Amino acid sequence: MSTAAVENEVQDLSAQVEDLEPRSKKDSPMAALLPDIVASPEIGDIVEGPVVDIDRGRIYIDLHPFGAGIIYGREYLSARDILKNVNPGDMVAAKVVSTENPDGYIEVSLREARQALVWGEAEDALKNKTPLELTVKDANKGGLIIEWQGIQGFLPASQLSTENYPRVPDGDKDKIFAELKQLVDKKLTLQVITADAKEQKLIFTEKGIDSEEKAEMVDKYRVGDAHDGEVTGATDFGVFVKLEDGLEGLVHISEMDWALVEDPKSRYKIGEKVRVQVVEVKDGKVSLSIKALTKDPWKSAAKKYKKGDKVDAVIIKHNKHGALASIEEGVAGLVHVSEFGGSEQLREQLSLGSLYPFIITLFDPEDHKMTLSFAGEKKEA
Repeated sequence: MSTAAVENEVQDLSAQVEDLEPRSKKDSPMAALLPDIVASPEIGDIVEGPVVDIDRGRIYIDLHPFGAGIIYGREYLSARDILKNVNPGDMVAAKVVSTENPDGYIEVSLREARQALVWGEAEDALKNKTPLELTVKDANKGGLIIEWQGIQGFLPASQLSTENYPRVPDGDKDKIFAELKQLVDKKLTLQVITADAKEQKLIFTEKGIDSEEKAEMVDKYRVGDAHDGEVTGATDFGVFVKLEDGLEGLVHISEMDWALVEDPKSRYKIGEKVRVQVVEVKDGKVSLSIKALTKDPWKSAAKKYKKGDKVDAVIIKHNKHGALASIEEGVAGLVHVSEFGGSEQLREQLSLGSLYPFIITLFDPEDHKMTLSFAGEKKEA
C-alpha cells in the first residue's frame, strides 16, 4: 500500500472516531453518571467496613467499592489492645494513612481513627458545653493532667473552681504544687474550653459549670447583709465560708478580727459555724468579714487618745517596717524601724510581748491608722 493510501485510511478512521464522540461533554451519558461516582479515599479520610480476615498480625477490611484495607506493622502494634477484641464480620472505622501500598491495599490506622473520632467528640463537647466527669491523672506546678478517651488534656490551676483552687498565699509554686497533688485520682466535673486536634491541645475548665445558677446565687447577696455560714477551709491568708450549697466566700485575714491575726488556721476549724457580713460582691465572688459584726475598738479609742499623748503599748509583731505596738485590744500602731537604725537594733530594743512607753505621732481612728515613737531609754549599741 502506498504512503498516500495509508494517510487516507488514517484520516478516515479519525473521522469515524470524531463522529462517535459527543460534541459536548454535557451531552455525554458518562458525564451524567459522574456525580454519582464516589471519590476514592484520600490520606486522612475516615473509612468504615467489615473485617474480612485476620492473619498473623494483619487485619483485612472490606472497603467496597474501593478495594481492601489493611492494618499491619506499626499500626497493628499500636492498636493491638483494641484489635484483640475484633473478629471477622465486625464493623470498624479506620483512618487512611497510605493509598500506595505495593500490594494494592489501602493502609489504615485504627488508633488514628479513634483519635480523630475522639477529637470530633471533643469539638462537640466544646460547642455544646457538655459537662464531663473525669479523673485527675497527675499534677504539675501549672495545673492538672486529665485523660479523656485516650487523649491527654490539661486543666490549668486558674481554671479550678473556688472549692478546689490552691489556697496558697503569695503564689508560692511549691505550695501550689503540693495542693494540686492532693487532687490526683479525684473525679471532677469539667467542660472543654479548647479542642485543637492539629495542635493536640485539649484544655478543660472547672469554672462555668452551672454558671448561670451560681450567678443567680451571687445576685442575692448585698453589701452589708449578715449571714450564717460554715468554715470550709483555712489558709495563711484567711478562711473560706460556705454561704449555701455551691457558694462560698472568703474572709480575708484582715477581716477576721480587729486584733492582729497571725494564723487563721488556729482560729477556726473546718465545719465551724460563723456569722459573717458581706463586704464586697464582684466578678461572681463574695467577700466576707467577721470583724465587721463586732464592735469597732477604734471608735471608743477616739474618745480617749489623740496625737501627742504618751501611752504604754505592747509589742505584738515585728515586720520589715518596724514593730506593731498595741495600746489596747484591736488598736495598734507602727513604730518605724528608722528610729533604731535597723531591724536588728529595733528587735533588740523592743521585745515581743513586752510593754514600753511611746508617744502617739499620728492618730486617725476613722481610717484605723496610728504611728508611735519610742519614748523610753534606748540601749546603747
